[in-house]
Amino acid sequence: MSQNHTKPSNSFASKPSPLCTFLFIIILCILGFYTVHYPPRNPKNALLFQQIFLSSATNYTISSYLRSLTSHPHLAGTKPSLETTRYVETHFQNLGLETQTVPFRTLLSYPVHASVSMHFNNGTVLDLPLNEMGASSYASSGVIQPYHAYSPSGTAQSKVVFVNYGSEDDYRVLGLMGINVSGCIVIVKKGGSLSRGALVEIAEKKGVLGVLMYAEGDVSRGSFGFGVERGTVMKGIGDPLSPGWAGVEDGERLELEDNKVLDRFPRIPSLPLSFESAQLILESLGGPLAPQEWSNSGRSKLSRVGPGQVMVNFTYQGEKKLATIHNVFAVIRGLEEPDRYVLLGNHRDAWTYGAVDPNSGTAALLDIARRYALLMRKGWNPRRTIILCSWDAEEFGMIGSTEWVEQNLVNLGAKAVAYLNVDCAVQGPGFFAGATPQLDNLIFEVTKKVKDPDSEVATIYDKWETMNGISNIERLSGVDSDFAPFLQHAGIPSVDVYYGRDFPVYHTAFDSFNWMIKYADPFFWRHVAVAGVWGLLGLHLADDPVLPLNYVSYAEQLQEHKDALSSFLDARISLTPLATSIQELASAAKQANDEAKTLMKQKFTDELLALKMRALNDRLMLAERGFLDMDGIKGREWFKHLIYGPRSYPESKLGFFPGISDAISESMQKRQRDDQAAIQHEIWRVARAIQRAAASLKGELA
Repeated sequence: MSQNHTKPSNSFASKPSPLCTFLFIIILCILGFYTVHYPPRNPKNALLFQQIFLSSATNYTISSYLRSLTSHPHLAGTKPSLETTRYVETHFQNLGLETQTVPFRTLLSYPVHASVSMHFNNGTVLDLPLNEMGASSYASSGVIQPYHAYSPSGTAQSKVVFVNYGSEDDYRVLGLMGINVSGCIVIVKKGGSLSRGALVEIAEKKGVLGVLMYAEGDVSRGSFGFGVERGTVMKGIGDPLSPGWAGVEDGERLELEDNKVLDRFPRIPSLPLSFESAQLILESLGGPLAPQEWSNSGRSKLSRVGPGQVMVNFTYQGEKKLATIHNVFAVIRGLEEPDRYVLLGNHRDAWTYGAVDPNSGTAALLDIARRYALLMRKGWNPRRTIILCSWDAEEFGMIGSTEWVEQNLVNLGAKAVAYLNVDCAVQGPGFFAGATPQLDNLIFEVTKKVKDPDSEVATIYDKWETMNGISNIERLSGVDSDFAPFLQHAGIPSVDVYYGRDFPVYHTAFDSFNWMIKYADPFFWRHVAVAGVWGLLGLHLADDPVLPLNYVSYAEQLQEHKDALSSFLDARISLTPLATSIQELASAAKQANDEAKTLMKQKFTDELLALKMRALNDRLMLAERGFLDMDGIKGREWFKHLIYGPRSYPESKLGFFPGISDAISESMQKRQRDDQAAIQHEIWRVARAIQRAAASLKGELA
């Protein structure tokens, strides 16, 4: 058998050129550098860093942070608030963290003068105390007198009617009793489902001249009876002068008299009262006997609903002015994916001392920063970038966080993995969590790793499950903390965690360090627990190769929402579009879960695997954006999320699908055929939103 012998070509036989050799050596050096400095992540290392994070907690450290934060009042826009800003900023800097402070110029509201007096038939006048008896002197302590931010200045003098919780149903009950509140002052017991602003808005529509509010509190937990609950009555969130864009120093601002601005504020004055001052008014009321369910609820000694013979005069004078607020950030850059952001946020400003609201959360955030810095000294760096956020002016209407989200909307939409919020970290006993459903499983997993602060051996998950039967996670439809702009405007998966359902010194001068150690968390173990859950959530979202976002849970939750919705509709309304879209999401979610399992089984990482993980993670991250609709919720167009967001009719039983909820409420009021079409249209809008989320999760074009 013959063989052909060919001469090797010179191109292979010749020696490589010096340039090729040099380039080859450079490539080897680069590969070696990345192998040494950025080795493939070992799951055992991730577990080790989680254990170090948990074991490095100290209750003393968190308590020392809280003591410093609450050493003086720090209402947003005031000089004392700058000291708190610098404290947080310095803390981050001293840990060696990259620190940034971002200012905004926004419209805030402050009191100038207020008075309430009772005028009796015999000519006697009783001036009611508005300041909190038992608290230190306002002048010496720097505490701002009780007021409602953005209330208009004004004077009202009239007879008083008690309207219970101030809901539409409560006014209907009074109407059936023959009581017309038009031209009266009303006194409202705070504690129902309505916000302060909604209470004043309803009263204004009834022809009321002014509103007085009080909270009953809980004497057993130190409400003292004289605490006065401050708060805002502005509609919506964010700076009213820059709706939809950031209130930067030299940016566009609407005029104060612009109708868009005026629509954000009530047109009748309101004031908060202490329980003791409110009781004096309630005891003076005449008129019909109060319904039994009104008189038997709570501590109020109520006999009649009014009006009586006693006239009440109240005056409020306030000022609205531009003030500079400051958001403070600590940034820990990710190594592999620095352009993916995991955000942990808490607001820093307080109506008074803010031991519970919000600085129990601030203290926990500062301790997480300390522990993350410790991990970095031990060799840890996150895969993705972590941003610790300290917001300003939340109490006025989530202003600091909203302005920043509006300023960074495009980048956040493209790069934000999740936003993890803690407001009041510790209010009392019992763990609570709210979240978008794709984060449910991660919350369960993390709470199984953190010791329950109120038991010897149980985890938070164990105690949580015992309390609720099943571990119950609430949904984030409310507009009551800084998760609102992230989820409801930007479509970013969000979490909100805290200990304790409520607390009696809410927004009063008694929300102090002393109250915390006496009633809420004497040894600060609940603070440690919240920081543990919060920080571990951040570690998982920043470090897990595949993002722990499970949309199967989301599809299951949407199915439950659809089933609940069906009980509010008649046979003329079709839920088929909703059912079909939920099935599409469930199918896409299962495919994503299967893909994640397949990728995680592969033991060796290479460039192709990294690209596949990156592509899957992007789909998991962006799917939540599918629930946004550019037209927003009718009447509240700034809110874009069609699954979770605020309702126009707070008395609705639906805590989801806000557009559908509003259409149903309007239909019940008008009872017109056209409103059935409006409901069907809103169902189609939600169905299309779910289809967008499913398509995003699949990552394929239709």
